[in-house]
Formats: sequence, C-alpha cells, structure tokens
Amino acid sequence: MGKDTFTLGGREWPKVQWWRMKGMRTVYLTLWAAMLTSATNGYDGSLMNGLESIQAWNDNFGNPNGQILGLIAASMSIGSLLAIPIVPYTADLLGRRTGVVIGCSIMICGVALICIGFHVALFIVGRLILGFGIAIAHGSAPLLIAELVHPQHRAIYSTIYNTLWYLGSLVGSWVAFGTNTLEGQWAWRVPCLLQAIPSIVQIIFIWTVPESPRWLISKGKHQRAKEILAYVHAQGDMDDELINVEYNEIQQTIALEQEYESTEWKELWATPGNRHRLIILVSIGFFSQWSGNGIVSYFLPQVLKLIGITDSTTQLEINGYLSIVQLVSAVGICFFVDKLGRRPLFLTSTIGMLTTFIVTTIALARYDADPSSASANTVIVFIFIYYVMYNLGFCGLLVSYSTEILPYRIRAKGITVMFFCVDLSLWFNQYVNPIALLDIKWKYYIVYCCWLAFELLVVWKYYIETKNTALEEIVKFFDGEGAIVGGDAATAKARHLAGEDDATAEQDEKTAVTNDTSNEVRV
Repeated sequence: MGKDTFTLGGREWPKVQWWRMKGMRTVYLTLWAAMLTSATNGYDGSLMNGLESIQAWNDNFGNPNGQILGLIAASMSIGSLLAIPIVPYTADLLGRRTGVVIGCSIMICGVALICIGFHVALFIVGRLILGFGIAIAHGSAPLLIAELVHPQHRAIYSTIYNTLWYLGSLVGSWVAFGTNTLEGQWAWRVPCLLQAIPSIVQIIFIWTVPESPRWLISKGKHQRAKEILAYVHAQGDMDDELINVEYNEIQQTIALEQEYESTEWKELWATPGNRHRLIILVSIGFFSQWSGNGIVSYFLPQVLKLIGITDSTTQLEINGYLSIVQLVSAVGICFFVDKLGRRPLFLTSTIGMLTTFIVTTIALARYDADPSSASANTVIVFIFIYYVMYNLGFCGLLVSYSTEILPYRIRAKGITVMFFCVDLSLWFNQYVNPIALLDIKWKYYIVYCCWLAFELLVVWKYYIETKNTALEEIVKFFDGEGAIVGGDAATAKARHLAGEDDATAEQDEKTAVTNDTSNEVRV
C-alpha cells in the first residue's frame, strides 16, 4: 500500500484531506461531543489526587487514609461494575448517541450528590452513581467514533479518544491547584462541581453528530445509513464508488453475522478466533490499570510522601506538570499508530514500563535506606518517563485496538467485557493501593515489576498487527478462512460454509469475480 492510499474491499483508494470535504469537516469538528466521555473520566482521576492534597477536603471527611481512602477512590469503579449488565444493550438497542446521553444524565446526578457531600457516605454514593453513568457513556462513545469516521482516519480518531483521558486529567489537576487557595469548603466543592460541565455539553451537542451507519443498518435503516456514509465520506455523493463499496461490505457483513452467528454472550468464546479476541480484551483491560499507573494516577501524594515531599502546593504542581506530559505524549503517538503498527507499540511500551519501574523501585529503596535529593529526583524523573512509555501502548490503543478486533455483532459486548476488566482492576487498585503503600511502602513496587514481566510475555504471544486494514476486514486475522466479511465473494463463501448448494456458491463466486473485474458494485 502506498503512502498516499488506503485499502478497502481488497482495493487501494486515494487518501482524502478532511478539511477540504464539507461533510467530513463538519462531523470531525463536532465529534468532540463523543470524545469528551474519556476526558470526564480523566478529570476524576486527577481530581482524586487533587482532593487528597486539599486540606479542606481532608478536614471535611476526617483525613481519610488506608481502607476509607481506598473505598472513596474505588467507589467509582464499583459503580461502573454495577452498570456492566446493561451497557451493551443500551448501545445496541437504543443507539450510540442515546447511550452517551443516558450515561451523561446519570453522571450529572452523581456529581450533585458528590457536591452536597456533607458526609463521607454520601460522597461515596455520589461516586458510585458517577461510575454507573460513565460506564454507559463509555460503552457507546468509542463505538460511535470508530463506526462513523472515514476508514483512512479510524486509527487516529479511535486512538485519540482514550488519550483525552489526559485532557480531563490536565484540567482537573490545575483546577484543584487553583481552588486550593479558596476559603472553606469551596476549595474542594468547586472542582467537584465542574465535573458536571462536560456531561451537560455532551447532552446538548451529541445530537450534532450523525448516528453510526453500522447501527442504522443493523436496525434496517439502510437508506439513512448510506446517506450518512455519503455525507461524511464523499461530500453527499450517493453514487460515489467508495461509498458503494463501503456500504456493500458493511451491509453484507452485518447481514451474514445476523444470519450465521449467535447473539448470546457465549459467542465471545465460541470459536478459536473469538477466544483469541477474548484473551486480548481481558488482558488489555487489566494491563491498562495493573501496569503500575494506578499508583500514581490516584495516589500520587502518597507516593511523593515516600520521598519526603509533603507540601500540598508542591504535590499539586507535580500533578499538574505530569498531566501536561501525559497529554502531549499520549496524543502525539496517535498520529503514528498506522505508521509504526500496533504490535511494535505494545511491545515497546511494555518493555519501557518494566525498565522504568525497576529503576524507580531501586531509587525508592535507596531513598528509604539513605534519604537524598538524588534518589528523590530520580523517582520523580522516572515517573514522568514511565508515563511516556505507558502511553505508547496502553492509553489510546486500549479502546481503538479493542474496538477494531471485534466484528460488529459482538462489538458492544466485547467492549463491555474489556471495560469490565478495566473497572475490576481499578476497583482492586483503588482499594488495595493506599493500603499497600501505607503498610509496605516502596516494596509494593516490586510486585508490579514482576507483573510487568508477565505482561510482556502475554503481549508478545497474543497481540497481533492490524494496521492499515478496514474495520470489516480485520476479522481475517483472527478467523482465517472462516472469516465473515462483506462482498459478493465473501457471501458465497459464507453460504458454502453454512452447507448450501455448492453450485450456487460457485456461481456467486464467479459473479463476484466478474463484478470486481469490471469495478462495478451494485447496492
């Protein structure tokens, strides 16, 4: 494939410039209404670090630490776990946009309870509701993005989605830094209250984004789906050849999946290809949170106390600068995903995290034995380097890679499984990490060094390359000859595999070859 072309339907097509195409330009400029979901989640992560450093918050809730602090942090993940049973059905039955709106509405209710927060129990309940809502929105927003954007841009936009976690983190960290100077309870209530703004904005502006054409086709709304494809990908030209090929492949793939595949959860592990996908989904969900990032993301003040940094202003400054580095490194790598490939990025990321964690552990041990500024500075520097390494693989690719390896029929359920593993690992991290840091201090880092070595083994064995491949065609890497892909030849193959008449299948294949030769695609 040339640098100025992309592949779809087994053919190469010239790349487009989105800013010169009215429909594509309009949609891409409004797509942030879906992407804000990830930023809302990131805001919470940084907010917890900020609240732990705000004295007014500590005074209001009795200086929580250990188990209480862990429960406060983990309550959001617990709420997300409770939402898991309904997440895929919201996205599949009601639509991707409606799923985002429902999730955001629930989040606003959670923020209201958090801000009231006159007792720690009410604060925890508010975070439970917040987590419940964000799980529903998270289960719909990335699907809308991946299923709507032009095939040429899918990797970039899908990867950027999860990196915007750091945009929310950046805002949350500096908001907490600024409100720390406010008098009384407003020092912590203001940053908590601002958490509702992204959800309000999404509820209003998500309707400016078209619905997923793939979801519309699955509901029998073929004409509307093709109109959206044409508007976004071909300036409204319904007869554009690319649109016909794209629509034909999507429509036939979904029709075949509905005809030959089960819609039950057991379909996720029913075939060798799906079991391979499930291994990736489960592992990437846990690895995204169990790579050591959970220690710093939610409990940075506790880590800084291990190297003698107890001043709240200094802690908030480090948290703010770290958010800047995280955002720049995470977004920057998104534009190289298709150039460098998924597998090399995952391997480099895991090796880099393991190396930096080993160095950090040694520096923490040295500081514990003989406190010095050199050891403390080494810890701080390698915390920053660690996040650059982490962002190479497990930030943006968490959602984009998980989305693209799944066929449409099990995409919502598969993403739900991945987020279930994320929430389960978050719950464990947020509850256990503060207890472990309090009890065994720097030795807790040794646990993650061993775990990162295990991660490297799994990534090397199971994570495959999918770059520069159309969304409907990635199934071939997992299902081989049995892959269900749209197109006339693929339809004939599926019929043959299903036991239909060989002569009919052979005739269909000949017809498909003739159509491909003449480059005429009928819809």
